[in-house]
Amino acid sequence: MIFRYTILYVDDVAASLDFFMRAFGLEKRFLHESGDYGELSTGETRLAFSSRALMRQLGKTPGVPSAHEPVFEIAFETADVRAALALALEAGATLLQDAREEAWGQTTSYVADPNGYVVEICSPVQLPSPG
Repeated sequence: MIFRYTILYVDDVAASLDFFMRAFGLEKRFLHESGDYGELSTGETRLAFSSRALMRQLGKTPGVPSAHEPVFEIAFETADVRAALALALEAGATLLQDAREEAWGQTTSYVADPNGYVVEICSPVQLPSPG
């Protein structure tokens, strides 16, 4: 089994795709002609968006994310956290935590997307040396 995609429920799929392309440099795989579903390429796993309206039509009751009471986060890894954070903020992200060096050797920062989802921008985790 493979982890294929994560779907975020949003009001405006096209606007969400546009934000993530501008903020994080992702490429659009497609946007369905209905405007209710779209995907971005992120390597082996896709980041997908579905409209809340479509989810309600399918009998689901999607909640609304809260950046101040998150239940999960997505993370993008980069060698230059500060530059990536600046790009995300320029694209309209809201700063939750500025870039900082963590005790485990990783640089992390956090933003909220326009929908309220928490996004971590981080450097690779520095694993301890074997031995």
